Amino acid sequence: RTSNDGFSNMFKLRGGAGYYFADLVEAVADISPELRVRFTSPHPKDYPPELLALMAERSNVCSQLHMPAQSGSSTVLERMRRGYTREAYLQLIDDVRSTIPDVAISSDFISGFCGETEEEHQDTLSLMEQVTYDQAYMFAYSMRGRTHAYRTMSDDVPEEVKMRRLNEVINVFRTNVQHRNESMEVGKIRLVLVEGESKKSRPGKRAFSGRTDQNKRVVFPIEYGTENDRNDEEGLVGQCWSEEEIRLMLRTLDGEGTAMLRDMPKIKVPLGPGDYAAVLVTEARGHTLQGRALWRSTLRGFDGLDLNTLHGDGTVASMLVALGEEGKIAVGLR
Repeated sequence: RTSNDGFSNMFKLRGGAGYYFADLVEAVADISPELRVRFTSPHPKDYPPELLALMAERSNVCSQLHMPAQSGSSTVLERMRRGYTREAYLQLIDDVRSTIPDVAISSDFISGFCGETEEEHQDTLSLMEQVTYDQAYMFAYSMRGRTHAYRTMSDDVPEEVKMRRLNEVINVFRTNVQHRNESMEVGKIRLVLVEGESKKSRPGKRAFSGRTDQNKRVVFPIEYGTENDRNDEEGLVGQCWSEEEIRLMLRTLDGEGTAMLRDMPKIKVPLGPGDYAAVLVTEARGHTLQGRALWRSTLRGFDGLDLNTLHGDGTVASMLVALGEEGKIAVGLR
């Protein structure tokens, strides 16, 4: 089954009994509720409603999809033999975002495909403006042997035109992703799987790097419990609150959304590569986010907190505990 009726398939659909890709994703997700499941690069035709519904249902199936458009022009897509139109692709985007509201979408784009006109190029820019991708891989077209284009078309777009169009595509993406992350990410608490030390980490300013459910990279400082911990950086293990302590803190919230430090546990737990951390996103720098680790978490525990509705109105409702000199919370929820 294809994503919607606007997609065609060059291969004969099997139909009938047997297992489908959504069944495989479900089986892998069932291995462990603490295991993140991420898959990449099906053709856009291969996102049937059953797969999208499974992603929305399972918290350990990541809310991130790579949906390579290649072009925003239906005529270019036809020459590429992609099997869909601009309209079908946009309908799929709408279906994805209505089913998985917090999804991140990435894509591929080629500038200067055979015979591409300026109007067709503008169609690609307008598609990018309309979708506002979270990540994109953008290239100038280069003819490859043993392809349909190689056998039937001419690589007739001048190199300087390809590069100018590619730069315009890149600029639109960079502008959009900055605006999107500032509006969608900054101020939110994201569950980050800690991967290791950030590439820009250095002695005296160590930082971890990890990925959100949406596959966005987050860099945050390693916070140490004591000065001895800070001086012994070989293991690169920081400290933060535990999930259990955060639950206790949330139960002590008063009517104004604050909790006093005297009511909170003083013990912190180690945090290192392979752990999940709840990280407050404080800044967006393109498609890389900066943040601060709040507590070590589990995938199920984080999902169970339901941060968006925890305090009732789901907007900027209240405050969450953060250690400070005054002993009050200073972290907002959205």
